[in-house]
Amino acid sequence: MMLKQHLLFVLCSVCGTVVKEAATKNKAKGSQSQFPVTQNVTVVEGSTANMTCRVDYNDNTSLQWSNPAQQTLFFGDKKALRDNRIELVRASWKELTISISEVTLSDEGQYTCSLFTMPIKTSKAFLTVLGVPEKPEITGFTRPAVEGEDVTLTCITSGSKPAADIRWFRNDKEVQGVKEVNATGRSFTVRSTIHLKVAQKDDGAAYTCSVEHIALNSTPHQVTEVLEVYYAPQVEIVPSLIVPQEGQYFKLECTSKGNPLPDRVLWTKDGGVLPDVERMIVEGRELIITNLNKTDNGTYRCEARNHLGTNSDEYALFVYDPNALTQHGPDHALIGGVVAVVVFITLCFIIVLGRYLARHKDITRERQEMWFISSRKTLALPIITL
Repeated sequence: MMLKQHLLFVLCSVCGTVVKEAATKNKAKGSQSQFPVTQNVTVVEGSTANMTCRVDYNDNTSLQWSNPAQQTLFFGDKKALRDNRIELVRASWKELTISISEVTLSDEGQYTCSLFTMPIKTSKAFLTVLGVPEKPEITGFTRPAVEGEDVTLTCITSGSKPAADIRWFRNDKEVQGVKEVNATGRSFTVRSTIHLKVAQKDDGAAYTCSVEHIALNSTPHQVTEVLEVYYAPQVEIVPSLIVPQEGQYFKLECTSKGNPLPDRVLWTKDGGVLPDVERMIVEGRELIITNLNKTDNGTYRCEARNHLGTNSDEYALFVYDPNALTQHGPDHALIGGVVAVVVFITLCFIIVLGRYLARHKDITRERQEMWFISSRKTLALPIITL
């Protein structure tokens, strides 16, 4: 009987020890995992931020979220701060998630999740709010510029955080600007300036200001300004025929460009008015001469003007006799000249080659004579016998 009691005591002791060790391990494990875990959050201004706090092991201890001002937002599932933007998403012993809608730059800061153990355990999460840059605006060009004038274009955007980047493009080619960043409260105002001395080539050029920012993803804000540059006219006369002949229909076109575009052009012949208005007809920028004849020979002048200046171009008209062109055929003088040049070059080549061959022949003869003399001297040497 005593033996049975002793064995029962030993068995109970062993079981108690095992249970005690298991409880100690579970307690240690729970103590290690009973710690809140959070993550930093980055959102765009105006969107919604979700703040999540988790704990792997929780023995019915409450979780709490506090804002950067250490004001309690939620204690468990109980709302503590009267802010309609803050709502409960999920509340349990292992998780407390809240949402902040219509986030502003003032919501940025360090938020705290607290687990009310003894002692209280906390975890920090930083909420970063990206300020969206406003659509840019280009200033400095409010009227047409005159060729040679200095123009300054400035692109401005506000509200970005961090500061936005500005790039300039002339048509499709990037140009460099001078950037300036100023802090305005929690956000930044960014300016970029380019300086131009406008020329005729800038008339109609599109200058684009592109604002790039992390909050815009890959879709930058852009604004474009098309320059208008005033410049004096440029004139060129284009004939309809290369070899005008008697009896043909002939047209001279006065191509002129300028800004403002000249309203009309003025045609003259040899410094005076057109002599035959019945055959010489002006239509817009074209001068038409019907039924050409020798009397139409002369210098024709086209003149265009705007308020910035006057420009002109001249064309010397010579009317050919079609019969003379047919009889003469090709230009024999030109052909004779080409033949003469070829013959001259050939003769020069023959003369130079003859001199070269003659000189080469003399050199060869001298070398043969020297070899012959040297050979004779060698044969004349006495033979010495030892």
